[in-house]
Amino acid sequence: METGNGFDASEINTIHIIGNGVIAKALAVALAINGRSVTILRGSVDNTGTSRELVEVDTGEERLSAHIEISSINSYEKLDGLIVLTNKSFGNEQVARKLHAKAKHSPIVFLQNGLHVESCFSDMGFENLYRCVLMATSQAAGENSVRFRLVAASPIGIIAGSEEMLPNIVTQLNTSTFSFRAEPDIQPFIWKKVISNCVFNSICPLLEVDNGVFRRNAAVLEVGKQVIRECLIVAREHGIRLTEEEIVQNILSISEMSDGQKISTYQDILNRRETEIDSMNLEIARLARRSGNITVPATSLLGELIRLKSNIFMQQVP
Repeated sequence: METGNGFDASEINTIHIIGNGVIAKALAVALAINGRSVTILRGSVDNTGTSRELVEVDTGEERLSAHIEISSINSYEKLDGLIVLTNKSFGNEQVARKLHAKAKHSPIVFLQNGLHVESCFSDMGFENLYRCVLMATSQAAGENSVRFRLVAASPIGIIAGSEEMLPNIVTQLNTSTFSFRAEPDIQPFIWKKVISNCVFNSICPLLEVDNGVFRRNAAVLEVGKQVIRECLIVAREHGIRLTEEEIVQNILSISEMSDGQKISTYQDILNRRETEIDSMNLEIARLARRSGNITVPATSLLGELIRLKSNIFMQQVP
Protein backbone atom coordinates (compact mmCIF):
# COMPACT_ATOMS: atom_id res chain seq x y z
CA MET A 1 0.00 0.00 0.00
CA GLU A 2 1.68 3.22 -1.21
CA THR A 3 1.17 5.99 1.36
CA GLY A 4 1.99 8.98 -0.82
CA ASN A 5 5.05 9.74 1.25
CA GLY A 6 7.50 7.62 -0.73
CA PHE A 7 7.05 4.43 1.29
CA ASP A 8 5.00 1.31 0.76
CA ALA A 9 3.51 0.17 4.08
CA SER A 10 3.79 -3.44 2.93
CA GLU A 11 7.57 -3.00 3.17
CA ILE A 12 7.39 -3.12 6.98
CA ASN A 13 8.91 -6.58 7.28
CA THR A 14 11.93 -5.71 9.42
CA ILE A 15 12.07 -3.60 12.56
CA HIS A 16 15.30 -1.73 13.26
CA ILE A 17 15.62 -0.53 16.85
CA ILE A 18 18.16 2.25 17.26
CA GLY A 19 19.79 2.34 20.68
CA ASN A 20 21.06 -0.56 22.77
CA GLY A 21 19.60 0.32 26.16
CA VAL A 22 17.14 -1.49 28.39
CA ILE A 23 14.00 -0.48 26.48
CA ALA A 24 15.57 -1.51 23.15
CA LYS A 25 16.46 -4.91 24.55
CA ALA A 26 13.02 -5.47 26.10
CA LEU A 27 11.28 -4.50 22.85
CA ALA A 28 13.61 -6.61 20.71
CA VAL A 29 12.99 -9.74 22.78
CA ALA A 30 9.22 -9.18 22.80
CA LEU A 31 9.22 -8.82 19.01
CA ALA A 32 11.59 -11.73 18.37
CA ILE A 33 9.64 -14.27 20.43
CA ASN A 34 6.53 -13.23 18.48
CA GLY A 35 8.15 -13.98 15.14
CA ARG A 36 9.12 -10.47 14.03
CA SER A 37 12.38 -9.80 12.19
CA VAL A 38 14.24 -7.36 14.44
CA THR A 39 17.72 -5.87 14.76
CA ILE A 40 19.28 -3.52 17.32
CA LEU A 41 21.47 -0.79 15.83
CA ARG A 42 23.79 1.24 18.03
CA GLY A 43 23.01 4.90 17.48
CA SER A 44 26.30 6.52 18.45
CA VAL A 45 28.83 3.74 17.80
CA ASP A 46 30.15 3.11 14.28
CA ASN A 47 32.46 0.58 12.65
CA THR A 48 31.49 -2.29 14.92
CA GLY A 49 30.88 -5.80 13.70
CA THR A 50 27.54 -7.55 13.73
CA SER A 51 26.95 -9.97 16.58
CA ARG A 52 24.12 -12.18 17.72
CA GLU A 53 23.60 -11.99 21.47
CA LEU A 54 21.30 -13.71 23.94
CA VAL A 55 19.13 -11.10 25.69
CA GLU A 56 16.98 -11.95 28.73
CA VAL A 57 13.95 -10.06 30.02
CA ASP A 58 12.27 -10.47 33.40
CA THR A 59 8.69 -9.17 33.16
CA GLY A 60 7.81 -9.94 36.77
CA GLU A 61 5.54 -12.74 35.58
CA GLU A 62 7.91 -14.67 33.34
CA ARG A 63 11.48 -14.74 32.06
CA LEU A 64 11.88 -14.39 28.32
CA SER A 65 14.95 -14.64 26.11
CA ALA A 66 15.92 -14.43 22.46
CA HIS A 67 19.05 -14.16 20.34
CA ILE A 68 19.12 -10.64 18.87
CA GLU A 69 21.27 -9.33 16.03
CA ILE A 70 23.17 -6.23 17.17
CA SER A 71 24.96 -4.00 14.69
CA SER A 72 25.40 -0.32 13.79
CA ILE A 73 23.66 2.07 11.39
CA ASN A 74 26.64 2.35 9.05
CA SER A 75 26.61 -1.41 8.49
CA TYR A 76 23.63 -0.81 6.17
CA GLU A 77 23.53 1.03 2.85
CA LYS A 78 19.76 1.29 3.16
CA LEU A 79 17.33 0.63 6.01
CA ASP A 80 14.00 -0.72 4.76
CA GLY A 81 11.16 -1.38 7.15
CA LEU A 82 10.23 0.28 10.41
CA ILE A 83 12.72 2.26 12.49
CA VAL A 84 12.19 2.72 16.24
CA LEU A 85 14.33 5.24 18.09
CA THR A 86 15.06 4.27 21.71
CA ASN A 87 18.40 6.08 21.94
CA LYS A 88 18.81 9.09 24.21
CA SER A 89 17.14 12.05 22.52
CA PHE A 90 20.21 14.30 22.75
CA GLY A 91 21.74 12.06 20.06
CA ASN A 92 18.90 12.57 17.57
CA GLU A 93 20.66 15.10 15.36
CA GLN A 94 23.57 12.72 14.85
CA VAL A 95 21.19 9.81 14.15
CA ALA A 96 19.15 11.93 11.72
CA ARG A 97 22.28 12.74 9.71
CA LYS A 98 23.18 9.04 9.55
CA LEU A 99 19.67 8.04 8.45
CA HIS A 100 19.09 10.82 5.94
CA ALA A 101 20.46 8.94 2.94
CA LYS A 102 19.48 5.48 4.21
CA ALA A 103 15.91 5.85 5.46
CA LYS A 104 14.46 9.26 4.65
CA HIS A 105 11.15 7.73 3.54
CA SER A 106 10.94 4.93 6.11
CA PRO A 107 8.49 5.32 9.01
CA ILE A 108 10.28 6.37 12.19
CA VAL A 109 8.76 5.89 15.65
CA PHE A 110 10.22 7.97 18.49
CA LEU A 111 10.07 5.90 21.65
CA GLN A 112 11.84 8.60 23.64
CA ASN A 113 11.28 11.00 26.52
CA GLY A 114 11.00 14.76 26.17
CA LEU A 115 9.39 17.54 24.19
CA HIS A 116 10.14 18.17 20.50
CA VAL A 117 12.60 15.28 20.25
CA GLU A 118 11.59 14.81 16.60
CA SER A 119 12.29 18.41 15.52
CA CYS A 120 15.68 17.79 13.87
CA PHE A 121 14.13 15.01 11.74
CA SER A 122 11.35 17.37 10.64
CA ASP A 123 13.94 20.02 9.80
CA MET A 124 15.85 17.53 7.63
CA GLY A 125 12.73 16.60 5.64
CA PHE A 126 11.93 13.13 6.98
CA GLU A 127 8.40 12.36 5.85
CA ASN A 128 6.93 9.66 8.10
CA LEU A 129 7.36 10.53 11.77
CA TYR A 130 5.39 8.94 14.60
CA ARG A 131 5.65 9.62 18.31
CA CYS A 132 5.20 6.95 20.99
CA VAL A 133 4.68 7.69 24.67
CA LEU A 134 6.26 4.89 26.67
CA MET A 135 4.01 3.29 29.30
CA ALA A 136 6.55 0.92 30.80
CA THR A 137 9.60 0.92 33.06
CA SER A 138 12.83 -0.97 32.63
CA GLN A 139 16.14 -1.36 34.42
CA ALA A 140 19.32 -3.27 33.73
CA ALA A 141 19.77 -6.48 35.70
CA GLY A 142 23.01 -7.47 33.97
CA GLU A 143 24.93 -6.86 30.75
CA ASN A 144 22.23 -8.45 28.57
CA SER A 145 19.55 -8.88 31.21
CA VAL A 146 16.63 -6.49 31.76
CA ARG A 147 13.85 -6.06 34.32
CA PHE A 148 10.78 -4.80 32.45
CA ARG A 149 7.36 -3.76 33.78
CA LEU A 150 4.43 -2.94 31.49
CA VAL A 151 2.16 -0.19 32.87
CA ALA A 152 -0.26 0.09 29.93
CA ALA A 153 -0.33 -0.05 26.13
CA SER A 154 1.95 2.70 24.81
CA PRO A 155 0.09 5.11 22.47
CA ILE A 156 1.54 5.96 19.06
CA GLY A 157 0.40 9.01 17.09
CA ILE A 158 1.32 10.96 13.98
CA ILE A 159 3.76 13.85 13.90
CA ALA A 160 4.08 13.84 10.10
CA GLY A 161 3.05 11.28 7.55
CA SER A 162 0.27 8.91 6.69
CA GLU A 163 -2.72 8.04 8.85
CA GLU A 164 -3.10 4.86 6.79
CA MET A 165 0.33 3.64 7.91
CA LEU A 166 -0.32 4.03 11.65
CA PRO A 167 -2.41 0.84 12.14
CA ASN A 168 0.22 -1.23 10.35
CA ILE A 169 2.97 0.24 12.55
CA VAL A 170 1.01 -0.62 15.68
CA THR A 171 0.32 -4.14 14.42
CA GLN A 172 4.01 -4.74 13.75
CA LEU A 173 5.12 -3.49 17.19
CA ASN A 174 2.31 -4.77 19.40
CA THR A 175 2.77 -7.91 21.52
CA SER A 176 1.28 -9.09 24.79
CA THR A 177 4.65 -8.51 26.47
CA PHE A 178 5.20 -4.95 25.18
CA SER A 179 1.92 -3.55 23.92
CA PHE A 180 1.08 -0.53 21.75
CA ARG A 181 -2.06 1.18 20.47
CA ALA A 182 -2.93 3.89 17.93
CA GLU A 183 -3.76 7.35 19.32
CA PRO A 184 -5.38 10.00 17.07
CA ASP A 185 -4.27 12.94 19.27
CA ILE A 186 -0.85 12.18 20.72
CA GLN A 187 0.11 15.67 21.96
CA PRO A 188 -1.76 15.54 25.33
CA PHE A 189 -0.08 12.19 26.03
CA ILE A 190 3.33 13.64 25.19
CA TRP A 191 2.81 16.56 27.56
CA LYS A 192 1.42 14.37 30.34
CA LYS A 193 4.47 12.12 30.14
CA VAL A 194 6.89 15.05 29.92
CA ILE A 195 5.41 16.75 32.98
CA SER A 196 5.62 13.48 34.92
CA ASN A 197 9.21 13.11 33.73
CA CYS A 198 10.02 16.64 34.91
CA VAL A 199 9.04 15.43 38.39
CA PHE A 200 10.67 11.98 38.42
CA ASN A 201 13.83 12.82 36.49
CA SER A 202 14.77 15.82 38.60
CA ILE A 203 13.60 15.04 42.14
CA CYS A 204 14.60 11.37 42.39
CA PRO A 205 18.23 11.85 41.26
CA LEU A 206 18.71 14.90 43.48
CA LEU A 207 17.36 13.04 46.52
CA GLU A 208 19.15 9.87 45.37
CA VAL A 209 16.05 7.76 45.85
CA ASP A 210 13.99 5.30 43.81
CA ASN A 211 10.73 6.00 41.98
CA GLY A 212 8.60 4.86 44.90
CA VAL A 213 9.37 7.96 46.97
CA PHE A 214 6.28 9.85 45.79
CA ARG A 215 3.88 7.29 47.23
CA ARG A 216 5.91 6.99 50.44
CA ASN A 217 6.63 10.62 51.27
CA ALA A 218 3.97 13.35 51.17
CA ALA A 219 6.52 16.18 51.45
CA VAL A 220 8.36 14.97 48.35
CA LEU A 221 5.06 14.70 46.48
CA GLU A 222 4.32 18.33 47.38
CA VAL A 223 7.54 19.42 45.69
CA GLY A 224 6.44 17.42 42.67
CA LYS A 225 3.08 19.20 42.68
CA GLN A 226 4.84 22.57 42.49
CA VAL A 227 6.63 21.41 39.34
CA ILE A 228 3.35 20.10 37.93
CA ARG A 229 1.57 23.44 38.46
CA GLU A 230 4.31 25.34 36.67
CA CYS A 231 4.39 22.91 33.73
CA LEU A 232 0.61 23.00 33.33
CA ILE A 233 0.72 26.77 32.77
CA VAL A 234 3.19 26.24 29.91
CA ALA A 235 1.07 23.38 28.54
CA ARG A 236 -2.03 25.59 28.45
CA GLU A 237 -0.07 28.20 26.47
CA HIS A 238 0.39 25.48 23.85
CA GLY A 239 -3.27 24.44 23.77
CA ILE A 240 -2.88 21.37 25.99
CA ARG A 241 -5.57 20.97 28.66
CA LEU A 242 -4.51 18.71 31.49
CA THR A 243 -5.32 18.79 35.20
CA GLU A 244 -3.09 18.63 38.23
CA GLU A 245 -5.11 15.71 39.56
CA GLU A 246 -4.54 13.48 36.52
CA ILE A 247 -0.79 14.18 36.52
CA VAL A 248 -0.54 13.44 40.25
CA GLN A 249 -2.46 10.20 39.82
CA ASN A 250 -0.14 9.23 36.96
CA ILE A 251 2.91 9.89 39.14
CA LEU A 252 1.48 7.88 42.03
CA SER A 253 0.63 5.00 39.71
CA ILE A 254 4.13 4.92 38.23
CA SER A 255 5.64 5.35 41.70
CA GLU A 256 3.79 2.28 42.95
CA MET A 257 4.43 0.22 39.83
CA SER A 258 8.19 0.96 39.79
CA ASP A 259 8.81 1.10 43.55
CA GLY A 260 12.46 0.23 44.13
CA GLN A 261 13.55 1.11 40.56
CA LYS A 262 15.77 4.08 39.75
CA ILE A 263 14.52 6.57 37.17
CA SER A 264 16.54 6.68 33.92
CA THR A 265 18.19 10.02 34.69
CA TYR A 266 19.41 8.73 38.06
CA GLN A 267 20.80 5.62 36.34
CA ASP A 268 22.55 7.84 33.76
CA ILE A 269 24.14 10.01 36.46
CA LEU A 270 25.38 7.01 38.41
CA ASN A 271 26.85 5.55 35.22
CA ARG A 272 28.47 8.90 34.30
CA ARG A 273 26.38 9.32 31.16
CA GLU A 274 24.73 12.40 29.72
CA THR A 275 21.06 12.82 30.74
CA GLU A 276 17.95 13.86 28.82
CA ILE A 277 17.07 16.70 31.21
CA ASP A 278 17.51 19.20 28.36
CA SER A 279 14.34 17.89 26.67
CA MET A 280 12.40 17.85 29.97
CA ASN A 281 12.73 20.53 32.67
CA LEU A 282 15.04 22.72 30.63
CA GLU A 283 12.81 22.58 27.52
CA ILE A 284 9.83 23.62 29.65
CA ALA A 285 11.95 26.50 31.00
CA ARG A 286 12.86 27.59 27.44
CA LEU A 287 9.23 27.55 26.36
CA ALA A 288 8.30 29.62 29.41
CA ARG A 289 10.95 32.22 28.58
CA ARG A 290 9.77 32.44 24.98
CA SER A 291 6.23 33.17 26.13
CA GLY A 292 7.47 36.30 27.86
CA ASN A 293 4.99 36.11 30.70
CA ILE A 294 5.51 32.72 32.40
CA THR A 295 8.03 31.75 35.05
CA VAL A 296 8.81 28.21 36.15
CA PRO A 297 11.37 28.68 38.96
CA ALA A 298 11.13 25.22 40.57
CA THR A 299 11.11 23.35 37.26
CA SER A 300 14.05 25.35 35.96
CA LEU A 301 16.14 25.17 39.14
CA LEU A 302 15.70 21.41 39.48
CA GLY A 303 16.69 20.96 35.83
CA GLU A 304 19.81 23.09 36.23
CA LEU A 305 20.80 21.14 39.35
CA ILE A 306 20.47 17.88 37.44
CA ARG A 307 22.66 19.26 34.66
CA LEU A 308 25.29 20.31 37.21
CA LYS A 309 25.14 16.98 39.03
CA SER A 310 25.46 15.08 35.76
CA ASN A 311 28.48 17.15 34.70
CA ILE A 312 30.18 16.63 38.07
CA PHE A 313 29.68 12.86 37.94
CA MET A 314 30.89 12.62 34.33
CA GLN A 315 34.11 14.42 35.29
CA GLN A 316 34.85 12.00 38.10
CA VAL A 317 37.34 9.21 37.53
CA PRO A 318 35.64 5.79 37.87
